[in-house]
Amino acid sequence: MDEPGALHQRNGPAAGARMHGQFTDADTGRLTHALTLSDSCLTVQNISSSSPPEHLDLRDCLWSRAHRGEDQDAYLCVYLYPYRRRWMAWGPGRQRDERRFRLALRTDDNDEDANLREAERWARAINSVGRAEHAHGVLLSEVRRPRGMMVLVNPQSGQGQAMALYNRHIQRMLTEADIPHTLFITERQNHARDLVRSADLTQWDALVVLSGDGLLFEVVNGLMDRPDWEKAIQTPLGILPGGSGNALAASVHHYTRASPVWGEDLLTSCGFLLCKGLVSKLDLVSIRLASGARLFSFLSLAWGFVADVDIESERFRPIGALRFLLSTLLSLASLRVYQGKLAFLPAESERESSSAGLCGADTRLPDRLLVPLEQPVPQDWTQVEEQEFVLVLAMFQAHLDEDLRAAPDARVDDGLIHLFYVTGGVSRLMMLRLFRAMQSGKHLDLGCAHLVYRRARALRLEPLSTAGVMTVDGERVEYGPLQAQVHRGAARLISA
Repeated sequence: MDEPGALHQRNGPAAGARMHGQFTDADTGRLTHALTLSDSCLTVQNISSSSPPEHLDLRDCLWSRAHRGEDQDAYLCVYLYPYRRRWMAWGPGRQRDERRFRLALRTDDNDEDANLREAERWARAINSVGRAEHAHGVLLSEVRRPRGMMVLVNPQSGQGQAMALYNRHIQRMLTEADIPHTLFITERQNHARDLVRSADLTQWDALVVLSGDGLLFEVVNGLMDRPDWEKAIQTPLGILPGGSGNALAASVHHYTRASPVWGEDLLTSCGFLLCKGLVSKLDLVSIRLASGARLFSFLSLAWGFVADVDIESERFRPIGALRFLLSTLLSLASLRVYQGKLAFLPAESERESSSAGLCGADTRLPDRLLVPLEQPVPQDWTQVEEQEFVLVLAMFQAHLDEDLRAAPDARVDDGLIHLFYVTGGVSRLMMLRLFRAMQSGKHLDLGCAHLVYRRARALRLEPLSTAGVMTVDGERVEYGPLQAQVHRGAARLISA
């Protein structure tokens, strides 16, 4: 069946075709389909009718596999997740489309496995087309043994729906993609950090989080806690949205340049990308607190309005993502300002290190652009005069949460801190307009005189107000002076 010449003689040549063959309808066996595999699509032609052929784009193919049915016939299954527009949805999202075909090849009675071998050959060929070369990154399937994925789920994240999302979507997608995995359910704060700190990482091809951004923050810092941190942090990380904010998951989807999606459509998109397994470099940002504690961030650093909204929304957690909207409105009603100082190293600086860069006993990703907090910043840093701030926000990815595209030009490994700050004197109405415009990433287009955006490689923030809130990746940290430096591509992320 796999010899193209035979089908060429019957149906004429097919340009660019890799394979041709005949299959029957998997349910009834009454309809006969001619399948043609090319470098980009699987064409299905119903021989029994004059309807036009259907072209299945293999960029949407999750995986393909062959199996023997209960009737002992050989079947080919193709799992596709094409973009389709749904009723009441803002834009198209990936929707599952399973195609099953029964092999229509007659074989010698002495070779009962011939049909199954042929179906397996088709499955391998389809999967090889789906693993076409990418301009950026490396495919996980090319580097894994395979050993499987460690999937960590926080059952309390969001509105407590994470396990239901796993059972309804992710378990099936990983099975369809033939990816073995082991589920770990976290039971307390920092449980994930403890798990990955002591795990035998040789067992896993990737560490996957189904939760909000806070659980991945634990995983990243758990990896950096290890004695073998330099090797451990190269373990590919996967993110599946199961929390309220889901900023990194929204960013990962944004990097595909597809239309924005939310909720379970975002989960399906990230699940598809996880199964396709393109591994990219991920920036980490080293954050040093006044106490000497050191954190590693992948998403954001916030002081003022954004941090206030994030932390104060915790009391509204039962209402899910709407908690951020309610907390934003309440924070606008009592708009607070904070006195402080800010300095940063512009991205255009070519300096690679400071004469007294922070290394010391902590040799993990040395902060060569920073000097101790008690010393003045280097002369080539930009210093913002001491003043009142409504917020300071440093973004390392595109999204602040599912609905807010705070740094639309950010990329997963651009080596940049996207620094925003809003000075005192801004009106409540303008703040509301800024956050509404941030939903489409257009907030800088408003021309607000109080909003400043700069690209940096390092920063120092010194609050002078005695009370306030600071967050890193949405998690509250000690309040006080801090500084940060980006380390380009220090980790790895399964992304677009």
